[in-house]
Amino acid sequence: MAKTSNLTGRKRNERMTAYAFVAPGVILLIAFLVVPMIYTVYYSGFKYQIMRPNDITFIGLDNYTKLFSDKNFWQALKNTVYFTVIVVPCQCALALALALLVSKKFRGVAVFRTMYFSPQLTSMVVISVLWSVLYNANPNTGLINSILVSLGMEPVNFLTNADTAMNSIIFMSAWQGAGYQMMIFLAGLQGIPRDQYEAASVDGATKFKQFLYITLPGLKGTIKYVIMITMIQAMKLFTQPYVMTQGGPKNSTKTLVYYIYTQGFQKGNFGYACSIAAVFFIIVVCMSMAMKKVTAATD
Repeated sequence: MAKTSNLTGRKRNERMTAYAFVAPGVILLIAFLVVPMIYTVYYSGFKYQIMRPNDITFIGLDNYTKLFSDKNFWQALKNTVYFTVIVVPCQCALALALALLVSKKFRGVAVFRTMYFSPQLTSMVVISVLWSVLYNANPNTGLINSILVSLGMEPVNFLTNADTAMNSIIFMSAWQGAGYQMMIFLAGLQGIPRDQYEAASVDGATKFKQFLYITLPGLKGTIKYVIMITMIQAMKLFTQPYVMTQGGPKNSTKTLVYYIYTQGFQKGNFGYACSIAAVFFIIVVCMSMAMKKVTAATD
């Protein structure tokens, strides 16, 4: 009995120790995620102007009714989906290509890994300002247009033309984010047994067939994870349009998160901004669940 009691006491102590380690994370999760979500849903039912904090009127679902008839909301949703659909495959493909490149053993490979990952260590605001300069339509100040002009081409209004602004942001975002996914793919590549490649080489398989039948199946779980986190990050696009285009031109780069910001903090329509945020959360959850089902079907 004493031995059983000691074992029970030890398990109880281990459980309490585990709870003590988990508690700070759970508290922070509740404080900075759960509570704000509850308040967002709560205030979405009110007409609440930040400039008039004492003037709060309950309006029920009127904010949502207004939301679904708001052309700017649908434009922001369209821009967000477009950015996500284009940038996710481009960024993941670029990251996989870089991972395959730096997975090889050659002189200076560590330098290349650092170069490709370094944009992740730089503030997105700084990178956005840098690319704004690179995209400048003036050939005297914009590096990209100066190169185009030197080649006999006309300068391009990358950020001031509604047809090119979002694509310019997509290109910059894919370049900036590929380094992080590259490191994840690199870890996945190192988990594939080398003897599989050696056996395939002995059987006469080309590099392409090795990639198709060994690398891709070996990275299936990694690819699913990278696609999921890239999609969620893409849906939260804000900094690049805020710094580079301010949502323009003609709302062509206004995203849902940027629209929430403009309604809540620039125009002071806090209740309406909360309704947009609540709908945005539902959209992200639905897209994540749909992506999970799609990836699960490929197992």
